[in-house]
Amino acid sequence: MEPPPGPAASSAVFGGQPGSKPWFAGRPQPPESGWERILELFRKDELNRYPEETVSICKATFTAGVVGFVYGGIPGFVYAKERYIEQSGAEMYHSRLDAAQSAHRAAVRGFIRYGWRWSWRIAAFVAIFNTVSTSLSAYRDKNSLSNFVAAGAFTGGLFRFHLGLGGFAAGSIFGALLGVPAGGLMMAMQNLSGETLHEGRKQERRERYEQQLIEWNNSLGITEKISKEIDDYIQEGAEKRHDEKIQK
Repeated sequence: MEPPPGPAASSAVFGGQPGSKPWFAGRPQPPESGWERILELFRKDELNRYPEETVSICKATFTAGVVGFVYGGIPGFVYAKERYIEQSGAEMYHSRLDAAQSAHRAAVRGFIRYGWRWSWRIAAFVAIFNTVSTSLSAYRDKNSLSNFVAAGAFTGGLFRFHLGLGGFAAGSIFGALLGVPAGGLMMAMQNLSGETLHEGRKQERRERYEQQLIEWNNSLGITEKISKEIDDYIQEGAEKRHDEKIQK
């Protein structure tokens, strides 16, 4: 029959010497590197919600898509209707209503075609611009106008990359120039609200870290108490068996 494990074996399971921190109770650490802060932007919290920055990117992208659809669709509607009327002057219709309906259908097709053409381009530009600027703010851990300028240069160059090196350079310059007023407007709107998204994110990160630290300390105290009770129980059993052997 194998001898019962002593205090050393129990201590090995719970973390080495009695009173030491258990190996499985890792101390929570705040995100130190920029990449960790970027990954936090795309992780859900305890309530299964995405960070406010990510939600804002999605809302801005959707809004840009709608605006682009209307911006491109209305001129497309007028252009397609006029062009249909010009090209169908010699066609025969059963009635005036039939001619008006045909022109209207052509105008609707033009609205959808040109609206979609503008919609996905503007939505993609806004999505890439906001994603890059937000990621730069998280990586550098500060909110500055240079983040928006760099995001505009990257997005503009990406959209003109298919035109070669010259197109890439021109797109980058245009995007950087566009990023200055866009970034300034976004920063001004956030400052007027009393707190920027970046500042709110830092406060939320600090509060979550403090809460995790409190929970870790509480679980550590419970684990150490259980470990001590097990050590005492094993020690008591070993001493009892030792006394029985002496009496025999």
